[in-house]
Amino acid sequence: MSVTTEFAGALLFCVVQFEELTYPKYETPLAEAYGGGYESVFILLHPFVAVPPELAWRATMQYPTDEQIAAVARKLRWGSVAAATGLRSSAKINQALLTSIGALSDYLRDDAARESLQAFLESESVWMPTEGRFEPLLHGDILDIFVDAGHEELIHIPEFPADGEVQRLSVAELSRGETAFPALGTLAAPDASFLFTVDWDSFFTLFYGPRSMVRETTASHDMEGFFAAPTTEHSWFNYSMGCATVTLSPDDWTTD
Repeated sequence: MSVTTEFAGALLFCVVQFEELTYPKYETPLAEAYGGGYESVFILLHPFVAVPPELAWRATMQYPTDEQIAAVARKLRWGSVAAATGLRSSAKINQALLTSIGALSDYLRDDAARESLQAFLESESVWMPTEGRFEPLLHGDILDIFVDAGHEELIHIPEFPADGEVQRLSVAELSRGETAFPALGTLAAPDASFLFTVDWDSFFTLFYGPRSMVRETTASHDMEGFFAAPTTEHSWFNYSMGCATVTLSPDDWTTD
């Protein structure tokens, strides 16, 4: 399947094979993905899941279902969690989350940060965000962005196209729950003008598109994150030298 389109920020028309719109390779800057055809990439942080006390860990010790999240949960920003735990950057929060799921090598782990995060989660009515799939708390926002852009359908590209089928899905049916929201892979506009893509063991989704459109939509939907720099890679949390490539204060986490 292919579509001819003018990428935002690109001067040339190109033919896009939807099967090629999978998550970017780890070893290259995110901005260079998809032939460098997108003007910007926004690292969309999966929000923490704030729930009523009856669904907190101390009450159930069981992660809420997607249905419960959709019905009663609300977003809690990483900045709020950073302020409550003393983990003062998005990179440090990410390190604590990745440590908690065993996704880091021993020399990259931060057990103290993980323990601080765990103590916070066990004492509050808050759960970790989900990793490796489109965060349920963001489903509505993502679908709204397709609607606002004038698209009645979206293209779902599976994580491994060889093992699945590229599909056109109705945005309205997804919104009504008549079609299951895809857990993994890429969600692209039919004209490929923007896309969302998520990777396993990641607590963020990449949002590619025109910079002004991405900035306005993330701000209007209270979607927390930051724009990737030209050299930002998948591992934007780099602890090998005892520091991180993203060390913004929570006060500086804006979509500008």
